[in-house]
Amino acid sequence: MSALVLVAHRWEATGLPADADLVITGVGMTAAAVAATRAILERCPDPQSRNGLRVINLGSCGALVDGMQGIFEPSAVINRDVDEQVLGAAGLAVDNRIDLGGDGPVLGTGDSFVAGGSAREALLGRCELVDMEGFAIAYACRTLGVPLRMVKHVSDSADSDALAWKDLVEVSARALAEAYADLAD
Repeated sequence: MSALVLVAHRWEATGLPADADLVITGVGMTAAAVAATRAILERCPDPQSRNGLRVINLGSCGALVDGMQGIFEPSAVINRDVDEQVLGAAGLAVDNRIDLGGDGPVLGTGDSFVAGGSAREALLGRCELVDMEGFAIAYACRTLGVPLRMVKHVSDSADSDALAWKDLVEVSARALAEAYADLAD
């Protein structure tokens, strides 16, 4: 089974082997959804052939729970930007959670960079980790029928220190490369 590796930013992929089938999706949900869909369809235009492909999403993330550090495989991912109560009150169904099968924490994906304040506080209790691409990639994989393995490394605490992400991401890149080597074996 061949593996397609999706990473948001090239800085997160610096430790990956040169022969990895790597796609840099770009930052944010829209870029990630388009890149993931395009990459899957380019490799497997025929839906019947998609059972021979698996997607591995590697990326850094912020932790909302004190003390969380290291590598995690989320159990589920949610779109943290969706207001389920308002949409439900309007009579609209909300497809806002994708179970991933891992035993890790819940990942909340959104288009905003969480760096503390009221945005961070509002997420407490909904998810333990935050990123900007996971839900979009999981949605594309689920829709196209491709298995997904999601691996995230905590780069920061989703507080004001998160603004130094570009200085922190090298540690995540090394940890993600090690996790990828374990997955590839």
